[in-house]
Amino acid sequence: MSARPLSVMLRGGLALLFVLVSAIAASAEMKIQEVVSPKGVRAWLVEDYTVPLVAMRFAFEGGSTQDPDGKEGLANLMTAMFDEGAGELDSEAFQIKLDDAGAEMGFSADRDRFGGGMRFLADQREEAIGLLALAVNQPRFDQKPLDRMRSQIVSGILARSRDPEYAAGIKWGQALYPDHPYSRLTQGTPETLATITGNDLRALHRRIFAREKLYVGVVGAIDAETLKKNLDRVFGDLPEKPQLRAVPDVAPKLGQTLSVNYDLPQTLIQMGYPGVSRSDPEFFPAYLMNHILGGGTFTSQLFREVREKRGLAYSVDSSLSSSQHTNMLAVSTATRSDRASETLALMRQVIAKVAEEGVSEEELAAAKKYVTGAYAINNLNSSAAIARTLVELQAEKLGIDYMQKRTGLIESVTREQVNAVAKKLLSADPAIMTIGPEKQG
Repeated sequence: MSARPLSVMLRGGLALLFVLVSAIAASAEMKIQEVVSPKGVRAWLVEDYTVPLVAMRFAFEGGSTQDPDGKEGLANLMTAMFDEGAGELDSEAFQIKLDDAGAEMGFSADRDRFGGGMRFLADQREEAIGLLALAVNQPRFDQKPLDRMRSQIVSGILARSRDPEYAAGIKWGQALYPDHPYSRLTQGTPETLATITGNDLRALHRRIFAREKLYVGVVGAIDAETLKKNLDRVFGDLPEKPQLRAVPDVAPKLGQTLSVNYDLPQTLIQMGYPGVSRSDPEFFPAYLMNHILGGGTFTSQLFREVREKRGLAYSVDSSLSSSQHTNMLAVSTATRSDRASETLALMRQVIAKVAEEGVSEEELAAAKKYVTGAYAINNLNSSAAIARTLVELQAEKLGIDYMQKRTGLIESVTREQVNAVAKKLLSADPAIMTIGPEKQG
């Protein structure tokens, strides 16, 4: 995400405000309102006047999968350009205005969405929103800042190219998603970035920035009527519909073994199994199963067998990842290279046992207790985090009452459901990748 620092005068004060908001968010039940502007822009709003602060997050459908062939990295490069000049303001003038408003602005892109956000003091709302409206509607994409930002990204890519994990990530994506946009690098390559022009950025901006697939979350000292006016000010003049190219769903290509040979004292191990989508009825059984397997870190079966009993690794974990067009359960660890084969065999043994025997009632009860309590800590610990969560809930079509229903959905999961999804997912032949010396014991 590209972001400019707050003015020196406000930095300390806003840091204290965010600490206060964190405490409020973690302890108070929130009332979420759906706000619809006169031009039809929708947002979810949590009003909170405890501190005079407003956080806004938004996302458009269409991320790096929308990069044209041969111009990979276009969406990511565009994220760095919105505070580099807009409207009549060039890069320097825009950034001075942003600092004068005491605001933070940033943009980001992943494979599926293009996101942005702003935080500002309520009494400087007009100035801050005005700058956001300029950035969203009239980005300049001038050549000088374009060259500077491209150079920074290329420098980062070249630095990471010496990292074996970076090379492994490339190989992993290309092997699991061959001939699919998910196999491409979000940041692009030096070669593809060199081809990108200001006109390419303008064309992508016109295709993605539209009202139909826009999600907005706002938290803080602003009422619904004021928000309606500002939603139209920022988003109301965008085109109604985006012009997105279709991206097919894809299942990861499992059942293959990959290696990246590198002279390291440790060998990194990564395994990929089938996952479940966020909207799948089996999601919460799978989520709880993953927590028991490796997601719970210090309490998980993998941690207990690999770390506590045998000391083969400092950490071992598993995670469910859900993208718009694919899903996967990943397991990873790092171990001494001469014990890599032993560690991998043990991990597979633990996973096979969960697939065949399932989990206990005690493990399931502990997992439910943890994941219900951890949600507020992980998702509602600041105004910006709450705004981001509101956007994610909208994008994933989970409903405005999801936070109220979530605990009940988790508590209703049975051991039989967890064991059924464990057998379904973990019985698959996984994709396996090792990163380390060619001979691994």
